[in-house]
Amino acid sequence: MAAGGAILLGAGVAGAVTRPGRVPAWLPPAIAVVVAGVVGVVDVHQARRSLDPLVEPLAFLLLAVPLAVMLEELGVFDALASMAARRRHVVGGMWILCALTTAVLNLDAAVVLLTPLAIRTARRCGLDPAALAMQPVLLACLASSFLPVSNLTNLIAAKQLGLTPAGFASRLMVPSLAGLVVGWWCYRRAYIADSLVAPSTVTSSSVDPTALRAGAVVLIVLLVGFVAGPFAGVAPWVVVAIVDLGLIAFVRRVPMESIPWGTALVAASLAVLAGAAVEHVSLGGLLHGSGPWTTTKVVLAGATAANVVNNLPALLVGVARLPHGSPLAWPLLLGVNAGPTVLVTGSLASLLWLDAVRRAGLRLGALDYARLGLRVGLPALAASTVVLAGATAGWLGAVASLVVVAVVVASAAVLTRRD
Repeated sequence: MAAGGAILLGAGVAGAVTRPGRVPAWLPPAIAVVVAGVVGVVDVHQARRSLDPLVEPLAFLLLAVPLAVMLEELGVFDALASMAARRRHVVGGMWILCALTTAVLNLDAAVVLLTPLAIRTARRCGLDPAALAMQPVLLACLASSFLPVSNLTNLIAAKQLGLTPAGFASRLMVPSLAGLVVGWWCYRRAYIADSLVAPSTVTSSSVDPTALRAGAVVLIVLLVGFVAGPFAGVAPWVVVAIVDLGLIAFVRRVPMESIPWGTALVAASLAVLAGAAVEHVSLGGLLHGSGPWTTTKVVLAGATAANVVNNLPALLVGVARLPHGSPLAWPLLLGVNAGPTVLVTGSLASLLWLDAVRRAGLRLGALDYARLGLRVGLPALAASTVVLAGATAGWLGAVASLVVVAVVVASAAVLTRRD
C-alpha cells in the first residue's frame, strides 16, 4: 500500500510534466487518483481530508489569475512596462515588476501575465527575449514568500498551521530580500551584459496615466485586504473576489477563459495523491529541533523534495508532520517556495511558464531552466537560507549570516562571469 501511494504520486507528477500524447496536464494526475481509488490506496474520506486544506487556496488561485488578466486588459502591465522602457536599462524595472506582482498577486498569475509581457518588452526595446523571459519564472520562486497570498503553498500552510501575514513579514521578508539581491547579482552576470542593455535609439511608447491609477487603486485595496482581512475574518479569496467584481464593471466582461481550471485540478489531484503517500513517509527527526543547523536542513530538504516531486506534494507531506504554529514551518516554506529552480517539474508556475514561452515562439526548455537555476536560483537560495538560519542564533548569527551572504555574492560573481 505504501509503495502504491508513492508510485501513483510519482506517476501523477511525471504525467503532468511530460504530458504524453499532448494530453492536458491535469489528465495524468486525475487518472492516477482514479486508479488509487480503484485499488484501494485512497478512499472518499481520505480524499476529502486531503482536499479540505486546499478549498480556500484554490479559490484564491481561480480568482487571482482572472484579476491579473483584467488588469492587463486595462493596460496596467503595459503601462508599467512602458515606464521601465523609458530608460536604457529596463531589465531592473522588469525585475522589480515581476517581484511585486508575484508577492501581491500570486506567482501563477505573475507567470501567466508577465512572461508574454517580458518577451514583448524585450523585443520592443531590442533586448534578448530569452533573457527577460526567464525573469517571471525565476522570481515566481524567489519572491513567493513575502505574503500568504504569494504562493498556494503559503495559503495552505497558513490555514493548517495558523501562520499570519505579520509572521511572514517578520520571518521570511529579510531572507527573501537577500535572495532577490543575490539573484539579481547572479542574473546580471549569467547573461552577456549587452543583451540586457537597450539601444539608446529605442523610443519608448507613452505611459497611460489612467491605467497606472487603476493599478495603484487595486494594489492598495489588495494589500489592505490581505493584511487587515484576517483580523476581520475576511479570507484572501474574498478580497480578490470583491476586486474582481469591481474590475468586471470596468472591462465589462467576465474573463472565463482565463480561469485556470486545469492548474487547480492538477493541484487537487496531487494533494489527494500526496495524502495517500504521506501516511507511509517517515521523515525521522528532520522536522524536529531548533537552531541554525536544523533550519538549514529543513530548507534543503524542502528544496530537494520540491524539485523531485513538485513543491505542492512536498509542502503537504511536511505540513502533515508539523504541529500548529511550529517555527520549522518557515524554513520548510522557504525551501519549497524558493528551492524549485533547478527542475522545471518543481512547481505549477514553472509548467505554466514553459507553456507561455513556447506559445511565444522561444526555444526554451527544461535544460535552460536548470542552467538558470544552478547559476542564479541556487546562490539566491543559499543567501536566503543563511539569513534565515542566522536569525535563529541571535544578533551574532545575523552578523555572521550577512558575512556569508557577502561570500555567496562574491562566489557567484566568479561562477557566473563570462570571458
